[in-house]
Amino acid sequence: LATGYAPKILGAILVVIAGFWLVGKVVRLIDKGFEKRDFNPTLRLFLKNIFSVALKIVVLVTVMGMLDIATTPIIASLGAVGLAIGLALQGTLQNFAGGIIILVLKPFRVGDFIEAEGNMGVVNEIQLFNTVVLTLDNKTVVFPNSKLSGNVVVNYTAQKLRRVDLTLGIGYGADVEHVRGLIVNLIENNKLVLHQPEAPFVGLHEMADSSVNLTLRVWTKTEDYWELYFYLNEAVYNQFNKQGVTIPFPQLDIHIKQDEKVLQ
Repeated sequence: LATGYAPKILGAILVVIAGFWLVGKVVRLIDKGFEKRDFNPTLRLFLKNIFSVALKIVVLVTVMGMLDIATTPIIASLGAVGLAIGLALQGTLQNFAGGIIILVLKPFRVGDFIEAEGNMGVVNEIQLFNTVVLTLDNKTVVFPNSKLSGNVVVNYTAQKLRRVDLTLGIGYGADVEHVRGLIVNLIENNKLVLHQPEAPFVGLHEMADSSVNLTLRVWTKTEDYWELYFYLNEAVYNQFNKQGVTIPFPQLDIHIKQDEKVLQ
């Protein structure tokens, strides 16, 4: 028996040593690829361990085949155990899969301002199962990653530039060209306003029930959006007051007609 199995055992030992050495090389190459693609450190470590374990299992199954050990029942048993674990942790695995999708595809990053599931805030941390968001009033919201990967997420800071859109109402009878000139003057004197990718635009949007509405559209850097937004609202309001431009409010005129026969 020793004479018959010694070569197989020696060969199996050599295959294990060489296989594990090769697995280490492959895993290091994969890790370098993740590093070049700027993968999340937590995701890098997890995927590195997954690849290492999976490749080592392949080596061990190969060695068992060399030793004439039946591998089919073992593989079937592993599959059954994996299926049972998957069914027991179905919700958790969905969150885990969502975390992998978020970390790989990067629809948002730590520090981005997002809106999801009726909440708005800054992404504070992206974990494998959950994403932590801090709202504007400093509340901590923990999202299951399955919700963020499978539903609509609005990322307000993904792009370097944003457009500020304002609707400005003036009274009927006001000089539209004069008002346009006042608004354009405010835009030209502000350094936060960009002229690319489009020049600032001021146009008559609609003649509403109680006002004539103008549309103002200007581009700015994403980090300057709210500063410019609040400045334009306040500056337009003050300028309209100084120039006597009426800012209307909803009102209803009621005309009463009396029947002469009823009066008699």
